Amino acid sequence: MSGFAALLARDLRLAWRRPGDIAVVLAFFVVATVLFPLGIGPQANLLARIAAGVLWSTALFASMLSLDRLFAADYEDGALDLLLLAPWPLELAALAKCTAHWIVTGLPLAVLAPVLGIAFGLDGPPLLALAATLLIGTPTLSLVGGLAAALTLGARRGGALLALLALPLCVPTLIFGAAAIESLTSGEDLGAHLAILAALALVSLATTPWAMAAALRQAGE
Repeated sequence: MSGFAALLARDLRLAWRRPGDIAVVLAFFVVATVLFPLGIGPQANLLARIAAGVLWSTALFASMLSLDRLFAADYEDGALDLLLLAPWPLELAALAKCTAHWIVTGLPLAVLAPVLGIAFGLDGPPLLALAATLLIGTPTLSLVGGLAAALTLGARRGGALLALLALPLCVPTLIFGAAAIESLTSGEDLGAHLAILAALALVSLATTPWAMAAALRQAGE
């Protein structure tokens, strides 16, 4: 577990030294989200109806922006070879890098989303539900995206391949994340949607680290 903590701290320090990478992700999220109210106009009912889908979709695309460099830097500078030879399991190393990605992208997106939700006319419980769904759902995006990043490591046009692999696998999380906010207006049970999002995150946690480790071993050969 000490290897996990050391790699997590290393990746967080590297992210802290490159704040521009995080700023680009957050700026994309803000700009892409704000374009919808500006384009549609001040139609409060329509904006409230599409808010959940728009915010979740833009959060998904924003989280994909930094995934192409998740393992690429280690692959290029030889650090991946050290990870393959390290005494701790490669699965923990992959999980540590995905955790760092979530901390610097998924967590800020979850904090920022309720602020942007105000532009769509959301208030009170829907804003809290939006933050809750993103907090529970964005780890799945980082794990699935990490798997896609490992599978496309070293490939030409890896960013495009990464998106083609990751986006379809993230569709269930997108659907239930958006449906959770909409359930508040229709009187449905919010807890059921949150439970499904948590289940998807647990399934990703239980499966993707091993798949990522296998892909990284293949890339390191």
